[in-house]
Amino acid sequence: MQDNTSSPGRPPSDHAGTGDGSTLGYFRWAFIVTALGLALGAVLGWQTTGSAVGTLTIFFICVVLAVLEISLSFDNAIVNANKLKTMTPVWRRRFLTWGILIAVFGMRIVFPLLIVVIAARIGPWQAMVLAATEPGEYARIMHDAHLPIAAFGGTFLMMVGLSFFFDYEKDVHWVRWLERHMARYASIRGVEVAIALIAVMGFSRLQADPVSQQVFLSAAIWGLLTFLLVEVLGGLLDDAQNTRANAAKGGLGAFLYLEVLDASFSFDGVIGAFALTQNLFIIAIGLGIGAMYVRSMTIMLVERGTLTQYRYLEHGAFYAIIALSLIMFVQSLVHIPEIITGLGGAGLIGLSLWSSVRSNRAEMQAAQSDAA
Repeated sequence: MQDNTSSPGRPPSDHAGTGDGSTLGYFRWAFIVTALGLALGAVLGWQTTGSAVGTLTIFFICVVLAVLEISLSFDNAIVNANKLKTMTPVWRRRFLTWGILIAVFGMRIVFPLLIVVIAARIGPWQAMVLAATEPGEYARIMHDAHLPIAAFGGTFLMMVGLSFFFDYEKDVHWVRWLERHMARYASIRGVEVAIALIAVMGFSRLQADPVSQQVFLSAAIWGLLTFLLVEVLGGLLDDAQNTRANAAKGGLGAFLYLEVLDASFSFDGVIGAFALTQNLFIIAIGLGIGAMYVRSMTIMLVERGTLTQYRYLEHGAFYAIIALSLIMFVQSLVHIPEIITGLGGAGLIGLSLWSSVRSNRAEMQAAQSDAA
């Protein structure tokens, strides 16, 4: 199952993040946001229910939502770290600061409101009032919009996962019999797009009626176009930036790519959160706390060189992304509990970590034998 074509190492840290060298140091701001968020959740719970039991219930929901977001987005942290390796320290800091604002306020508040604005054809303020005064109706509109969201997000994530494996320069393989063939056929132009379109066409034909088929297909095409446009725009922006400032690769274009990727990962969590509560503000608190931990994990993985030390960790994350994209497609037909999604991704990442440790031990033993 393993292909030991590279040796583990550890690049020097540039201290672009906020860590102080210790594991807890990387999560300092995450802990602060957790305390503030849970306190705000308790206040909101008391104002909403007026009882200690109701306050504790909402407090507990915020905790569960934060754990849900972390479990669903751990693979997102690994993929982000893979991209951040090529980014300058300045853009790393911007990703942790600006990026977290976009992730929390953009995807956890503005995005659900925007869905209701488009679906119900009302103004942003009316959508905010609806979320505060009629959470049941708000949740119903969000649920009805799940089909195009699943098609869009699933297609985008599938392209992200396939692009990692269909790379002719990739020489480190975890599942050798599969990944070697994928790398070999990477020279065929558009092979990832063809595979994604085959999956989209297959799931669109499984939809219940012609209208649903059209909605699914249209949203999936937009997901594919978004991925391609972000790739093109990112390359153009980074080339222009490098030409002007002779900067290291990975600036504004990489930042935009990561934000769109984070948005795609957030689709599943935002929609799934409505199974626990219909209150938009509680959802924003819980998922926002989780998003902060994902950002902190990303910086820690980069600065500690974890992806280099554990060579197959990236592979597990990208397999988890492809699995998540398929789950989102399946969710357009039947409901899949979020715990299955989270545990499935965590299982693939855990298996890849275990394989990495075994490979490192085997190399160490071989080196000791040669030395003896």
